[in-house]
Amino acid sequence: MSLIAASAVFAFVFIVVLLSSSWISETTEQNRQVMRRMSRPMDDIDVDITRRRKPEEHSFFSTFREFNLLRTLEKMMWQAGLYMRVSEMVLIISLLFLAGFFLGELLLKGWLLGALLLGAGLGSLPIMYIRFRRTRRMRAFVAQLPFALDLIKSSLEAGHSLNRGLQVVVQEFGDPLGGEFRTVLEQTRIGLPLPRALEDMLKRVPEDDLRLLVVAVKVQSEVGSSLAAIVGRLAEIVRTRQRLRLQIRALTAQSRLGGMIVGCLPIVVLGAFSLINRQYADELFFDPTGIKLLKVAGGLDLFAFITIRRLLRLDY
Repeated sequence: MSLIAASAVFAFVFIVVLLSSSWISETTEQNRQVMRRMSRPMDDIDVDITRRRKPEEHSFFSTFREFNLLRTLEKMMWQAGLYMRVSEMVLIISLLFLAGFFLGELLLKGWLLGALLLGAGLGSLPIMYIRFRRTRRMRAFVAQLPFALDLIKSSLEAGHSLNRGLQVVVQEFGDPLGGEFRTVLEQTRIGLPLPRALEDMLKRVPEDDLRLLVVAVKVQSEVGSSLAAIVGRLAEIVRTRQRLRLQIRALTAQSRLGGMIVGCLPIVVLGAFSLINRQYADELFFDPTGIKLLKVAGGLDLFAFITIRRLLRLDY
């Protein structure tokens, strides 16, 4: 047991040291990753504004070949604004898993399944953090986009070029929108066409509102049109979509809150019974039948919570 405890302590200390060194060299690593992004070869893809659908015919092996966990993790880190090496993140996840597993072996007295679940829980914390930062960054980008479009429209109406309008956006807006458009300008300076640079930004920020801007610039560069009028109309469309999104959240707020209350109510009631009269809860925690019932109830409660969230999710 002392070896397991020492291993867990060593894993936590190593993670703290690794995170500290990553934070210290964040600026240098961010610049390196930005340069690598700009010099990275891109696939020739066409960007459209139609709803993305799953392919009708595909094989299992082709799906398995395209499923690259490290590439997906790297893309999620870029979208979350975390410019660190994928190997470092994998090392952090592995160490957290081992620390949780050893801690579970120490606390749960040899219960292998519980130790594995505890290790998986700790190992998933970095993934949950990346997803949280990605969601927050995407929302911040979409919130800044209409004002950036208004600024681009004003710059175009004043007689400036689109590149100059993007430079004004970079000067006036901070991250995440300013940083992404700064990368676009840097790519154009090294010779990449502006539509291709915007397509590359769309890969880093996969938002439908930004997709409309990329399509507008691509059409304007091919056939020629009044880009100022298109960008102005696009700003109105983005604001309408954001207003619709807020209305949907307001209309479903009661149902979402009800689902959260119903999902947390069994845990609250069980905790209250444990404090008021411990004999009510002892049968669930110490009797084999009670333990099975508790596991089934927990699984059903989690399934009901996920089902309610899926029912309240609207695609538009």
